[in-house]
Amino acid sequence: MDQALVSLLAASLAFVGMHFALSHPLRAPLVGALGENGFRALYSLVALATFVWAAMAFRAVGPGGLSLWNGSGDLLWAIATVIMLLASVLLAGSFQRNPALPDPRAAAHAALAPHGVFHVTRHPMMWSIALWAATHILLSPTPRQIILAGAIGLLALLGAHLQDRKKESQMGDAWTGWEERTSYWPRFGGLARAGAIAWIGGFIIWLAATYAHIHANGIPAGLWRWL
Repeated sequence: MDQALVSLLAASLAFVGMHFALSHPLRAPLVGALGENGFRALYSLVALATFVWAAMAFRAVGPGGLSLWNGSGDLLWAIATVIMLLASVLLAGSFQRNPALPDPRAAAHAALAPHGVFHVTRHPMMWSIALWAATHILLSPTPRQIILAGAIGLLALLGAHLQDRKKESQMGDAWTGWEERTSYWPRFGGLARAGAIAWIGGFIIWLAATYAHIHANGIPAGLWRWL
């Protein structure tokens, strides 16, 4: 394997592995040693460092390489554009009374009936990230994209599953009740009940992110591809 790809694979494994290690087996001892704020600072530093390493390794590989299929056709771009709009709606709605977020009101939020994007899944932020990863592989099925986007998608979806286990131990009946009323797997029909805030916020995120894509990568994305 090319040395640059080996470096990208190592960086991607470090990014994913350190997230899992710090979120689960290492969390309790580190919180005991550093305190909650110290642990959060360490977690953020490690996450940033491994992400920067992965991003630099991704750029070092360079564009091109063998593609598993041709991702440049308008049909795939149209599919990806719609998927990214839905992902943006999930992301925007994930900040509304989300019991998975660190919040002293988390147990109270978990006691509520499903609302907004939680009609789709109880992990809207994680699925938003996973959908982002999937669209990038769909449009650019090259080794570097599959490694990095695949790692990010794996982190999101496996992380969501492990988060359920952690929240069950932390929140007990509050979280298990929330699990009974919501779904890990997305039910996209629930987007009809996502609410105005999620749809308006998601549309704004979608427009801004796809416009920024032009300047970040030189590739028009979303509606900008056809305007």
